[in-house]
Amino acid sequence: MTSSSVALQASSLTVFREKTPVLSDLTFKLEAGQIVGLLGPSGSGKTTLMRAIVGVQTIEKGSLQVLGLPVGNRKLRSKIGYVTQSPSVYGDISIKQNLRYFGTLVGANNQQINTLLKQVQLYEIRSRLANDLSGGQRARLSLAIALLGAPEILVLDEPTVGLDPLLRRDLWNLFKNYAKEGVTLIVSSHVMDEADRCDYILLLREGRLLAQGDKKSILKNAREARTIESAFIRLVEDNKEEKR
Repeated sequence: MTSSSVALQASSLTVFREKTPVLSDLTFKLEAGQIVGLLGPSGSGKTTLMRAIVGVQTIEKGSLQVLGLPVGNRKLRSKIGYVTQSPSVYGDISIKQNLRYFGTLVGANNQQINTLLKQVQLYEIRSRLANDLSGGQRARLSLAIALLGAPEILVLDEPTVGLDPLLRRDLWNLFKNYAKEGVTLIVSSHVMDEADRCDYILLLREGRLLAQGDKKSILKNAREARTIESAFIRLVEDNKEEKR
């Protein structure tokens, strides 16, 4: 793990798409070993921020550092795992063959692969073709692939969407175990109650940070709101009042 306690740090981070700002002046600092909830409605800039973190998004203004290095640095390639919203797997080969293929890229052995398969509850069906998997099973396979290189940063785009409650609970327990080992997880969601499972929250709206901090501090700053969803609504309303 990195010797620094800071996993990610952004300063005035700004991203444009066809001259329209998608992210505007984001500044934050995230400690290592936390589950960070990247929350906001569709179109708020969550995926763009995740793309910036993994180094595949052009940054027009400001800066973003990951593990003390500027994003896009070649040394970060093996340190960041990324699970996109659409699972990226080879459908015509089995679950285990997918892991073996991607495992050769990061030097993962058979024991590591089997351990991951058990963690994501796919070991018993490891010989099944990826094309024959349900949406939730394909999502878990993508997660296992992202974990192959033992990344220090794990970026997850809507990882629990469409999953049944029991599997959703099991995945969050897995995320917590990785955080205890020092992995920093960036978990995006448009479902505000996911905040209950996060150590730190970045609340996004229209490409701007509406609020950041732990759940308790965000609720307090939103006029003692009782839920993150109600806090989001109050903060939006407060911002409208300030602009009048």
